[in-house]
Amino acid sequence: MGTFSIWHWLILIMVAALLFGGRGKISGLMGDLAQGIRNFREGLKDPEPRAIPDDKTAEAKKADEVKQG
Repeated sequence: MGTFSIWHWLILIMVAALLFGGRGKISGLMGDLAQGIRNFREGLKDPEPRAIPDDKTAEAKKADEVKQG
């Protein structure tokens, strides 16, 4: 009872092959996770932050439209 039989080993190998195989779902998820982390780190290193829409500019445009119209 303390050791695995050949059937236990075969089932364990089949499950591991399904989970971690070349095109397995978990290996694909791990690759996507690694790519996401890599992109996040590159984003932190970006010296020039991207422009975020500012509410003041939208309000200024509305005020200009009101003045003109």
